Amino acid sequence: MNIEKQILGLCKLGIYLQEFLNKAVDLYDDTDAEFSAILQKSESENPWFTQENQRFALKQWTGLLKEEPLRKWLSGYKPSGVSKRVGLILAGNIPLVGLHDVLSVVFSNHIPVIKLSSKDKLMMPFLLKKWNEYAEGEVEYELTERLQDFDAVIATGSNNTARYLEFYFKDYMSIIRKNRTSVAVLKGDETDDELKLLAEDIFRYFGLGCRNVTRILMPEDFKLDRLFENFIPFQDIINHNKYANNYEYNRAIYLLNQDQFWDNNFVMLKEDEALFSPLSVINFTRYTHLEEVKAFLNDHQQDIQAVVAKPSLQLDSVSPGQAQHPGLDTYADHVDTMRFLEVI
Repeated sequence: MNIEKQILGLCKLGIYLQEFLNKAVDLYDDTDAEFSAILQKSESENPWFTQENQRFALKQWTGLLKEEPLRKWLSGYKPSGVSKRVGLILAGNIPLVGLHDVLSVVFSNHIPVIKLSSKDKLMMPFLLKKWNEYAEGEVEYELTERLQDFDAVIATGSNNTARYLEFYFKDYMSIIRKNRTSVAVLKGDETDDELKLLAEDIFRYFGLGCRNVTRILMPEDFKLDRLFENFIPFQDIINHNKYANNYEYNRAIYLLNQDQFWDNNFVMLKEDEALFSPLSVINFTRYTHLEEVKAFLNDHQQDIQAVVAKPSLQLDSVSPGQAQHPGLDTYADHVDTMRFLEVI
């Protein structure tokens, strides 16, 4: 393994992506045209992967695929002296959600044996191939339909599939990830701009990611109208057919059951203790004292990926608008993947 070539190759990939995103279509070369066609096909095969959301995901990665953040991330870890094969069962809920696991395995001096999600199977092979080219052939990986001949595994699934995965891989060192979601805690004095940023944490990727907010904890006197007013920039989300189907279905269920809910014609707010909410619905509860919030977060820490809140609340949180901007040292389920890969 030549980690220097891997790092520099990844930096070149980041530069390529940045240039691609900023380039006019009429200036595309053959490689750009190929990648553009991949993005279009990805959306065709999985309508949740809109061009906007794919490009948003790529833009986030361009900020990370740079020498300084990469070296800072890797400085705290030691590559394994013995290269092993690590099976990766990747999720496909949002674009490129499995890329971090792939990078972690490669930089740990292991070989990722990758089972792509059927929902996100086109961009990853293109990007890995480009990375390997830029790294002068120093990036070893395998793409497979069925995992075999591996030493450890990292798999992501629902709570139901996780039980199956834990049994199936019981004889291997593993990280098995389950369903997680994110919550927001409002202090009550948020500005309109801060609430608009919170809307980004809710609606980006249609709310399908584990870092999307599905539950809001707010003070007793917080007015719901303030949320609806600042959600307006995302009102076009209802024009997406699959999202609209979820909205109409959930609204019909609530009406049939005579449940109380608040509606602005593209998202519903429902006072509900549940941490997870259906797509197109945001659950909320009210609190009197911050200690109630802290107790809730502690009780549900195994199901919460991120907490969104103003820094002044002094919670272990990210600021509004930052939930979909995780760093390289931000790990799914709060399990340090790199540390796991050091000891397999």
